[in-house]
Amino acid sequence: MPSIPSSLSSTCRPIGEHAILAAAELILSKKLKRLGKINNPTDAAEFLRARMGGLMHEEFHVMWLDNAHRILDCQRLFTGTIDGASVHPREVVRAALQINAAAAIFAHNHPSGVAEPSSADRTLTQELRDALRLVGVRVVDHLIIGAECVSLAERGLM
Repeated sequence: MPSIPSSLSSTCRPIGEHAILAAAELILSKKLKRLGKINNPTDAAEFLRARMGGLMHEEFHVMWLDNAHRILDCQRLFTGTIDGASVHPREVVRAALQINAAAAIFAHNHPSGVAEPSSADRTLTQELRDALRLVGVRVVDHLIIGAECVSLAERGLM
């Protein structure tokens, strides 16, 4: 199997079902690289859904973008359990500054398959948006991945 580009790779090794997800991630990462930039939430959602949709635990990822919304990197920043992941704004800000990002798209999965944003999801989004605003990084969206993909921006929750 071809290796996944380091800028869009995950540290999980594909086994069985995970091999299929890794192959899908590779295809979508190549598509994103060809697009070169994110024009709408659907561009990122396809890739992130393939990357996170089959996980049995929560993960929090950030797609970092430059001023023109070109993809700089996609990082898994936090890993949790079956019903939550602790996300620390300080570490998100640190990652943004290290990559010199101008914008971000957050994503996390709900292993239950129910992608409806919780009040904790909305609160976290606001806290991260406020923290990143202090260092000049715009938050474009927060995607919740389950059986469906829910965009907080599309719902007017940003």
